[in-house]
Amino acid sequence: MEIKTPIIPQKQTFAKVEGPHELNLEAICVFAAIGFFLDQDTYWKDEKILSPASKHTLDESRKLLNSKSWFNWYYLPRDITFDQALEEFTTLFEQIVKEQTQDKKVILPLSGGIDSRTQAVALKRNNADVFAYSYQFENGYAETKIAKQIAKACQFEFKDYTIPKGYLWNEIDTLAKLNNCFSDFTAPRQMAIYNEFQKMGDVFSLGHWGDVLFDSFNLPELSKDAQVDVLVNKLLKKGGLELASKLWEAWNLPDNFEAYFRARISKLLKGIEIKDTNAKLRAFKSMYWAPRWTSVNLSIFSAVKPITLPYYDHRMCKFICTVPEEYLINRQLQIAYIKTKAPELAKITWQDQRPFNLNNFHLNRAPYNLPYRISNKIKRMLKKAIGQGYIQRNWELQFVGKENEEKLKDQLFNNNLEDLVPKAMVKDYYDLFLKDDKVQHAHPINILLVLSKFNQMSKNE
Repeated sequence: MEIKTPIIPQKQTFAKVEGPHELNLEAICVFAAIGFFLDQDTYWKDEKILSPASKHTLDESRKLLNSKSWFNWYYLPRDITFDQALEEFTTLFEQIVKEQTQDKKVILPLSGGIDSRTQAVALKRNNADVFAYSYQFENGYAETKIAKQIAKACQFEFKDYTIPKGYLWNEIDTLAKLNNCFSDFTAPRQMAIYNEFQKMGDVFSLGHWGDVLFDSFNLPELSKDAQVDVLVNKLLKKGGLELASKLWEAWNLPDNFEAYFRARISKLLKGIEIKDTNAKLRAFKSMYWAPRWTSVNLSIFSAVKPITLPYYDHRMCKFICTVPEEYLINRQLQIAYIKTKAPELAKITWQDQRPFNLNNFHLNRAPYNLPYRISNKIKRMLKKAIGQGYIQRNWELQFVGKENEEKLKDQLFNNNLEDLVPKAMVKDYYDLFLKDDKVQHAHPINILLVLSKFNQMSKNE
């Protein structure tokens, strides 16, 4: 059997390898630290994920026999002007979007950001039939307000949704089967409206990874060790290093987790033959972050309708390898595309730079942004005073509150998680989350919940 994987795969493809059918404890520690599995790792020593951009040979039992890369990320910037780069991007992006969605009713998740707005422009210019939707957190920022304005300007059908408190507990079993416990359960907030997807249209057009390909780390040239430092700092979740280190110690693994993790990152980075720091880090994220984190929860969409991802297209990946880095800083190409082809959309608030838009976001600094910052702080204080709070993260809606806490406790302590994680450690984290800094302990709780559900599912297989 021959399998050719895309440059950025939309899904994980599993294969068997030599080794005992035992838990890969080192890999699980990495998952605990960063929230996804690294490289080809899975929960098991005798199971791997097929690496991206490679041709793989498997036997009839799906045992991996050999692999060979057909594409390697590179950086060969061409001597072109910004306007030439913009013209090429415009032609390529609109062509890809048209090919992926032609003669279909398109389902477009809209946010207040740049990627989906860029898609909206291309779909509008292709005269596509579009159903757009957006969601916001209960008692959170009114993100759907921005999306609704974008949809109205494009004359798209639109519906807004509110992510409700505690929806997770009714959906957790379905979600665990969809993402195979390779991601936490609160990051994919789209699960809250999973049952709505069927009636929306024919095909999803998803904007994942545009923010990585079309932006720059904007870093000076760094040494190898400094590049590893950057990646380690970006990868580690709050509380993740502590949890991974405790698991490493509880499982009596050799040396220490932090040294192991840095060595893994260093080795993977060394395998990318790109000199430019920013392009090399972008390649790293596209090789190891996109397939193992971003793509994992695409399964929620694809379980209902076909999915398309213009930024995942191999032509887009190859294009970005030839664009001068200075044209990518601060999302220049996407912003110029929107301003040129749909200036009315450029006037709508950019959520990350609110209250400013694509024309004036450079003013998002003191003293110009002080009136908004002051008024926003007052609104949040008033909400807190009347007991509403201000929701910024999905876990706040799913884990906080008496009923949520009981549901969480049930999942953590009634799925035999102690077979994998010491019960005292689980109790410590649960108690700390309830009584201490919730932000610091939210990620560990998320991971322990996933491990609990994984343990339950593996026992039932």
